[in-house]
Amino acid sequence: MTPIRIGTRGSALAMTQTTSVAERVGDLAESSYELVRVRTEGDVLKGSLSQIGGTGVFVAALREAVLQERCDLAVHSLKDLPTLPAPGLTLAAVPEREDVRDALCARDGLTLATLPDGARVGTGSPRRAAQLRAARPGIEVVDIRGNVDTRLGRVAGLVSGAPGDLDAVVLAAAGLRRLGREKAITELVDPAVMLPAPGQGALAVECRESESAPGLREALTSYDHGSTRLAVTAERAVLWRLEAGCSAPIGALARVQGDELALEAVVCSLDGRSILRLNRTAPVGDADAASQLGHDLADELLAAGAAGIAPLTT
Repeated sequence: MTPIRIGTRGSALAMTQTTSVAERVGDLAESSYELVRVRTEGDVLKGSLSQIGGTGVFVAALREAVLQERCDLAVHSLKDLPTLPAPGLTLAAVPEREDVRDALCARDGLTLATLPDGARVGTGSPRRAAQLRAARPGIEVVDIRGNVDTRLGRVAGLVSGAPGDLDAVVLAAAGLRRLGREKAITELVDPAVMLPAPGQGALAVECRESESAPGLREALTSYDHGSTRLAVTAERAVLWRLEAGCSAPIGALARVQGDELALEAVVCSLDGRSILRLNRTAPVGDADAASQLGHDLADELLAAGAAGIAPLTT
């Protein structure tokens, strides 16, 4: 059988994530695989994510590679996917989710509560920045870019020979775990303090709608994790209804709890001074029901004044 060609960004995190997906899909499809590195706009452009077009800049080139049949699948961090599907592609699998939480990586074992006033904390996420400012008004939030190791190197004393010009950075716990960097974590931030991005901790596997390679679609269907897909579907529906991009100061987290799907969402002002946080539950159903839950909660947020708090329209 021809190897399954799987598109990936070239960063260490992307390669690690894609390799784990490739090994599992290859096993399920009883096929070999090869990784196809694709350079995206987000890997080339500098500046903050909000300035260069949001996290969707990491996705377009990979999607184009699949549509042009240069690869059969593309693997993304699900939180990077725009809420609208790409014509000709389908979200074929959402593997079981990793840790959804944000992680503080600070000097001297500090936590969010013990960071001194005036501490400099780095993040490239408006969502994290807003919730950091809300939780700790006395700290200074610094906008940063770069891969995981570059960001960790900004923390004083964490990486030998690195700049060390910050007191802490905030990163996704899932990425740190996948790269084996758990020792850098000084606190896993409770979602009650910092609600994660919609889809955080989950991966997305896209393929062509017309994909018909023997065994591949069946393997992807088997790889899909039902509870994770329902949760992220509800979370992303909040973004879609709010007409917000994936770099907006919005968090959402859904969990299957028994026979209910529980969803919580937060909308923040960029300065962290205004925060609107609501939750809603619905019986566990199919993807359409999960989407409806997200839409309903977003409507509640809008009715409560969300549009006056955060920049929502993309």
